[in-house]
Amino acid sequence: MAHNRDYKPEDIAFPNQAITESELVGEMEKSYIEYAMSVIVGRALPDVRDGLKPVHRRILYTMYESGLTSDKPFKKSATCVGDVLGKYHPHGDSSVYDAMVRLAQSFSMRYMLVDGHGNFGSVDGDPPAAYRYTEARMSKLSNEMLRDIDKDTVDWDPNFDESRQEPRVLPSRFPNLLVNGSSGIAVGMATNIPPHNLKEVINATICVLDNPEADLSDLMEHIKGPDFPTRGIIMGRSGIRAAYATGRGKMVLRARTEFEEFGKDRIRIIVNELPYQVNKRQMIKNIADQVKDKRLEGISDLRDETDRNGMRIVIELKKDANAQVVLNKLFKQTAMQTNFSVIMLALVEVNGKLQPRVLSLRGVLDEYIAFQEQVIIRRTRYDLKKAQERAHILEGLLIAQDNIDEVIHILRTSYSNGKERLMERFQLDEPQAQAICDMRLISLQGLNREKLEAEYEELEKKIAYFNQLLASKEMLRGVLKEELIAIRDKYGDDRVTEIQDVEDEIDIEDLIAEEQCVFTLTQAGYIKRTPVSEYAAQSKGGMGKKGITTREEDYVVDVFTASTHDYILFFTDTGKVYRKKGYQIPESGKTAKGTNIVNILQVEQGERIQTMLHFRETSGKELFLFMVTRQGTVKRLPVQALKNLRNNGIRALRLDEGDELVSVRETDGTMRILIATHDGMAVCFDENDVRPMGRDAVGVRGIRLREGDYVVGAARAAEGKTVLSITEKGFGKRTPVEEYRITNRGGMGIKNYMVTEKTGPIVGVKVVDGSEDLLLVTQSGILIRTHVDTIKQCGRATQGVIVMRFKEDGDKVISLALAEREEAAEAGEEQPKE
Repeated sequence: MAHNRDYKPEDIAFPNQAITESELVGEMEKSYIEYAMSVIVGRALPDVRDGLKPVHRRILYTMYESGLTSDKPFKKSATCVGDVLGKYHPHGDSSVYDAMVRLAQSFSMRYMLVDGHGNFGSVDGDPPAAYRYTEARMSKLSNEMLRDIDKDTVDWDPNFDESRQEPRVLPSRFPNLLVNGSSGIAVGMATNIPPHNLKEVINATICVLDNPEADLSDLMEHIKGPDFPTRGIIMGRSGIRAAYATGRGKMVLRARTEFEEFGKDRIRIIVNELPYQVNKRQMIKNIADQVKDKRLEGISDLRDETDRNGMRIVIELKKDANAQVVLNKLFKQTAMQTNFSVIMLALVEVNGKLQPRVLSLRGVLDEYIAFQEQVIIRRTRYDLKKAQERAHILEGLLIAQDNIDEVIHILRTSYSNGKERLMERFQLDEPQAQAICDMRLISLQGLNREKLEAEYEELEKKIAYFNQLLASKEMLRGVLKEELIAIRDKYGDDRVTEIQDVEDEIDIEDLIAEEQCVFTLTQAGYIKRTPVSEYAAQSKGGMGKKGITTREEDYVVDVFTASTHDYILFFTDTGKVYRKKGYQIPESGKTAKGTNIVNILQVEQGERIQTMLHFRETSGKELFLFMVTRQGTVKRLPVQALKNLRNNGIRALRLDEGDELVSVRETDGTMRILIATHDGMAVCFDENDVRPMGRDAVGVRGIRLREGDYVVGAARAAEGKTVLSITEKGFGKRTPVEEYRITNRGGMGIKNYMVTEKTGPIVGVKVVDGSEDLLLVTQSGILIRTHVDTIKQCGRATQGVIVMRFKEDGDKVISLALAEREEAAEAGEEQPKE
């Protein structure tokens, strides 16, 4: 903190200057966060919509603005670099030129966006010539990046000195982020997206347009994997699948080689394709150094015979050398085999602000399609407005044609008010009257009348079409599909990178051990996965251990155990559902607060995860999701209706205003459902009393509630089991299921618990068989684990027994879950952990 002193007026150089004192730590944190976000958003990461970083976007827009399109002559690169620096990008000239050079390198870009003329570097690592020697213009494909930009299709921001406007994003009529990939290092994060084949990416985009429920396997029928400009071979598909499913993965790239005989019984290895981003000269030098140091044996000669016909590196072997052994060593010890780590991190617009997100393949395509739909909508509105304005003018001109003699008379007899007299006489507005005044004499001939009528009829058809297009999402997607097909057919080519199958290849899921974990979700939206083994069992009535560290005023709202290979369904308060595999939830220690759910799911602003459910895919048997809301509404939804969930979720049920989801249970069509309320009532009925419904249905009444009461939970009531009820003040009991008679849904139910001031109201219910462990979580984050069979069996209308005692006054149970039985820990474990 700055030293306190009295400042005199003469100490201040400027009259409006003021000195503000602030804590150094707080000021440094604030400044560093601002710097980090500036680097993340304004420099290092690409936008998911056009796949470009700001410098690349500014280069292409400057070329477009300067008329350096593919059909115009080349101009010196210095022209473009200077314009970019002076108008939009106040950084070093070398950074702009280096970025432009990369856009023009055939070995860096799968589809070049800049057409370069001159020395733009080589795969050997040779630098490009200075920008005063080279020339550049936009490539033909980059015309598609900027097509329709003049039709109000994108938003604009002021440049650094607010003297002009620059596009926030380019229209990008093809998915450039996947097609050309991107790499960059920001502050605390990095991105590395491989390039892909244009034809495959567009086919996958069309697949999503045709089938919104398309899953990863459907997309991978079109996108086989990355397609690198230096060709090469990708070894195996597991890394590709992992990257497309989760946004992260690792793949092995190999050079393409062949054995060639020469001389007398001699063999040489010919390398004619390299892994992506490998420097050929450095790789050859490294091989030579290893031969010299005798780390690579069996090589007699090494030379580069690359010419205009293609790459050719010759590695001659000694007569007694085993060619396959030497080749395997080259793959292991040199850049002839490399690893490419995929991190599909890009900027996504959320409520007008850009945020970095790791996206799956489907996530990238969904973001691109949503953006393109907006581009077409905005373009159509622009064209509609222009067509309506022109049709309005034509209406005035046609009126003038019908009354040409009178129009001429009015204008000849007017001194300075001819336009006003025309407006008054023919009920015209100013634009129409001005257009009549601007008519040339040749417009008086009869042919012009026919042209005006033909143009007006054509405009009427266009206006009708534009209105129809804006009113129909199907037509909109049809237009997008047609335009993508046109680009695919014009610029698409065959894939150049081969994908080889690897024997006994391991899929990503096979690399993750299957184990039971506790999944915990807090009210503020923090989630974590913790191995069940971290929680030791305690005796009934224990005080528990710290199970999660929550922020102030945060508390646990849902906790359950599931396998790392189970699907976790996330149901929100708005009725939407999202899906992730258990292992995709980050693992944390039992005292950690976890990860914010927005970093895992693409939830919308203000949307809150209300409940979670886990299940494993089964074949043959039809399964349902039985949903119960706070106000007692129930709904049965076939699990099949939630197949192929997208990253941005789909609607599972439609909620009445003020209602929220409190329970979701998996059923098979033969179960009984028990619903329990806050004030101790319950109803039990056959699930078939509720017919299966679609995703948008509201549901039907499950239980009739007294004033002030609400549903706290639901369970599947199986014969021979007991209903475990837990109250806020730590009381609980088990009651045989047989005591809950079957009634019709929609009734007020029967007494489930004798709720008193001592016990507190009901927190939740579970149906148990006594072999489980019970996990209780309190509002302060304390978690206790106890054997269910130690809890006493009582009748329905009883107060139960104490299951948990509290260390803090005012604490209360807020959530419960079941886990597999674990043997009791030693006595020392029963004490609260400090």
